Amino acid sequence: MLKTTETVLAAHRATAATIIKKLERHGMDGYFCATSSEAVELVRSWMHEGDSVTWGGSETFKEAGMKTALETAGCYRMLDRTATSTPEEQREMWRDRTSAEWFFMSANALTLDGELVNIDGNSDRLSLLLHGPAHVVVLVGMNKLVADVDAGFKRIRTVACPLNAARLHTNTPCELTGTCAECHAAGCMCCNVVVTRHSRHEGRIRVVLIGENLGY
Repeated sequence: MLKTTETVLAAHRATAATIIKKLERHGMDGYFCATSSEAVELVRSWMHEGDSVTWGGSETFKEAGMKTALETAGCYRMLDRTATSTPEEQREMWRDRTSAEWFFMSANALTLDGELVNIDGNSDRLSLLLHGPAHVVVLVGMNKLVADVDAGFKRIRTVACPLNAARLHTNTPCELTGTCAECHAAGCMCCNVVVTRHSRHEGRIRVVLIGENLGY
C-alpha cells in the first residue's frame, strides 16, 4: 500500500509541475501540496491578521479543511454570504465581498494546459473570480484534472453537475436523470460557462493543486 501511495504521489507531483509551468505562462501562480493540511498551511502563510475572506459555493473549500481553519483562527474577517437575510444586507455583503482581500473557490475542471473551466448558475462565484477581490485562491483536487477544455465541459456535464444538482436539489434534468440535457430549467446551473485561459493581473489568481480527490 505504501509503495502504491508513493507512486501515485510521485505521479501527481510530476503532473502538477507540468501544469504549474503552464499556469505561470498564463499569468497565474501554481502550487502543489500533497495533502489538504499542507495546503491550509501554505495558504495561511500568505495571509495577514485582519484580512477579509470570502468564498464561493465550494465543497473543496470545506472538505480540505480550509474553511474551518480560517474560521477557528479567529483573526480574519469572514464574509459569509449566507449570513444575510434582507435585500439591504445582501447588497452590503456583496459590496464587501467584491473588495475582499481573499476569495476562495475551486474549479469544475483544470486542463493540463493550465486553463480553468467553470460553470455557474447565479454566477456569484464566477463574477468574483473574474473581477473584484485582490487575491483568488483556487483549490483543486487531482480528480478535477482533464486533458483539455472539451474534456472539462464533458466532466462538468457528466460528473460535476449531476452530483451538485443532487446536493442542492435543483430539480433539473441532471438531478432527476443523472444526465445533462443542456436545459433551460428554472434551477439551471449552467447559465454561464467561463474558461480562464489567462490573467492580465499577474499573481492575482493562485491555483493550489492538492494530491487528493476533493469536491465534485
